[in-house]
Amino acid sequence: MDATASGARVNATGENAAIEAVAAPVTGPPQAAPATAIVAPAAAGPAALVLGGLSLSHLLNDMIQSLLPAIYPLLKQSYALDFAQIGVLTLAFQLTASLLQPVVGLVTDKRPMPFSLAAGMLLSLCGLLLLSHAGTYGLLILAACCVGLGSAIFHPEASRVARLASGGRYGLAQSVFQVGGNAGSALGPLLAAFIVVPLGQASVALFAVAALAGFVVLSLVGRWYRERLRTGAARPRKAGAGGRDLPRGKVVATIAVLLVLIFSKYFYMASLSSYFTFYLIHRFGVSVQESQLYLFVFLGAVAAGTVAGGPIGDRFGRKVVIWGSILGVLPFTLALPHANLFWTVALTVPIGLILASAMPAILVYAQELLPGRVGLVGGLFFGFAFGMGGLGAAVLGEVADRTSIEFVYGLCAFLPAIGLLAAFLPRLEAPRAA
Repeated sequence: MDATASGARVNATGENAAIEAVAAPVTGPPQAAPATAIVAPAAAGPAALVLGGLSLSHLLNDMIQSLLPAIYPLLKQSYALDFAQIGVLTLAFQLTASLLQPVVGLVTDKRPMPFSLAAGMLLSLCGLLLLSHAGTYGLLILAACCVGLGSAIFHPEASRVARLASGGRYGLAQSVFQVGGNAGSALGPLLAAFIVVPLGQASVALFAVAALAGFVVLSLVGRWYRERLRTGAARPRKAGAGGRDLPRGKVVATIAVLLVLIFSKYFYMASLSSYFTFYLIHRFGVSVQESQLYLFVFLGAVAAGTVAGGPIGDRFGRKVVIWGSILGVLPFTLALPHANLFWTVALTVPIGLILASAMPAILVYAQELLPGRVGLVGGLFFGFAFGMGGLGAAVLGEVADRTSIEFVYGLCAFLPAIGLLAAFLPRLEAPRAA
């Protein structure tokens, strides 16, 4: 980098053009590719730090959020809740996040708000403190909604900053960003098992330290983003022809297919993230702490799968990853309801790895389909994913109350078969050369 700068320091106009090239989606023919080579030196240093900060703050944000489902067994016993009420609690969090995320994304596409990231973390902090002292079911619902609001503000703008800092490797950037969230989701149950379960609901307030740390990190990221806005490097770009000049109807149909794939993925994920502990306790008689450790195994596999999905999509194409990640999990989901304790836990590893690899590829695919709408795409897809998780939790909780938790897992085993719809996705890019 020093050699590049010596003798001919890059002027402000050149630097802005280079960074803008990083943020811009590829909408034209392959000859536009050399822009990546131009931006690499300018983006390598600060962009790596920004991606690291986004990933860390995503970890802290989602760790806080995952505390709620992790302490469901504790709340169920303390408040005498049934499965349907547990499902409604999840629905309150997920729908609050999902309904607002597309709105936040649409607004910030037109008017970016660098410090909205830090503001979202403060809302999550408020929800966390309320959860630790909630004395009624109504206050639990309110706490869940506060955490959901924080998430709705955080995800769309964070997804935009990750793309801006990508250096042209959009899949890798999304993987780095999303793996932080998945790692946080995996840590939540583990910390709940060793801190909240022994010390009680009030100990949830101890995690306020994590929220404050996230606020500091996101404030620094916001300053970096603000500077890019001042120089015009991150100025919102008008949407061009979607999906490399695909007809509008084809673009709409493709987005619909992607959302259906998100439905199948997150409906199934809800069965594990919200009810896997109950399934293990009811079927195999394990303790609450043991069940949370087994849930950590699954969520850890989800985090690892996210790392792989983006770079593989950069190399071989998004559609290849989407095909394999959703349909490829079917043999494992079909086997899980019939396995013993050891194999039940073991099967959650490939399930988590394969399912999680889809999200970075789906998100970047949609961003390439709708150039210039990074915030809207992030809000729509993160929001829809949250909504499907919440709806899945509510519906499956009601089904579990009317039938059994074992029946729920037998039913959900077939959901990944919806992945066959990936056959209708058009190919948007050629694989990169080795």
